[in-house]
Amino acid sequence: MLTWSTMLYGAALSALLAALLAAATGPRRPAVIATVAVAALAGPLAWNAILHAAHGAQFFTDAPIALLPASWQDTGSGVFAIAATALALGVGPLAAGSGRRIATLATLAGLAAFAIDVYLY
Repeated sequence: MLTWSTMLYGAALSALLAALLAAATGPRRPAVIATVAVAALAGPLAWNAILHAAHGAQFFTDAPIALLPASWQDTGSGVFAIAATALALGVGPLAAGSGRRIATLATLAGLAAFAIDVYLY
């Protein structure tokens, strides 16, 4: 099981990578980048807190693939980041924006959280 400090570390790295990816795509609106970062932090943190509270150690079994040793825990972090980002952007700074832009940014946040989980902790 992950410790709280490890969960916070991973979530912070996910937020940083997601913000960098958001800044690299399209207009650099600070409110959008900040929202992506906060949601990419909150999603994986929420998922890992759920696993911690439920004693979900079985979710941490990595796939036997050297190039992509993903676990269900890693996947959940990505899914929660996508959901949190889409929701935050949809009711926040991109409420009147395009669904395609929201989906793109949410996917980037999810990929950031997934990659950080798989390869950095």
